[in-house]
Amino acid sequence: MNYEIETPLTKEKCAALKAGDTVLLSGTIYTARDAAHKRLVELVKNGEPLPFDIKDAAIYYAGPAPARPNEVIGSCGPTTSYRMDAYAPTLLDLGLKGMIGKGKRNDEVIDAMKRNGAVYFAATGGAGALIASCIKSAEIICYEDLGSEAIRRLKVEKMPLTVVIDTTGANLYIDGVKAYLES
Repeated sequence: MNYEIETPLTKEKCAALKAGDTVLLSGTIYTARDAAHKRLVELVKNGEPLPFDIKDAAIYYAGPAPARPNEVIGSCGPTTSYRMDAYAPTLLDLGLKGMIGKGKRNDEVIDAMKRNGAVYFAATGGAGALIASCIKSAEIICYEDLGSEAIRRLKVEKMPLTVVIDTTGANLYIDGVKAYLES
C-alpha cells in the first residue's frame, strides 16, 4: 500500500503500516547518528531531559552535508542503522515511534519496536540529493560540536520511504527475500 503520513507518528498510524508499504512522510523529524544517540542515552541514564520531545517522534539516521548557498541543506542520505542498535531500545521505550535509515536491525531493536508499536523505515541509500529536496527547513537543536552529526530538526514534505520492519516485527529484509526466492 501507499501512504501519505504526517508526524507525529502515533501508535495508530504506525499500526496501519505493514512491511513493504511505501510512505511519503511529511512533518517534523530529527537527525541523529551514533555519537548523538550515545549522548541521548547518557542523559536518560542520568535522569536528565532530552533536548526534544521523543514521544511519537521519528529519527532519521543521517549526517547531512553542508548546504550550498540558497539551499536548506546539503545531500542528506541515510546512515547504516545497526550503529544505533545499542541505543535504539532505550529511546523506543521512551516513545520514539519511527526510525529512518538503511540496513538490518538486531533482535533487541525489533523486540523494542514490537513492545512499543514503532516502525523502521528505509530511505534509499545513494539518494541523498533527492531526499534533501524533500527537506524544507533544517535547524541544529543540540550537539553542534558534532558537526554533521549534530541533532537537527527537519521539516520534510513527502519524503519517500519504505516500511522495512513494522509493529509486528514483519521484516522486509527477511520476508521479501524469502518471497522472491519462492517465486
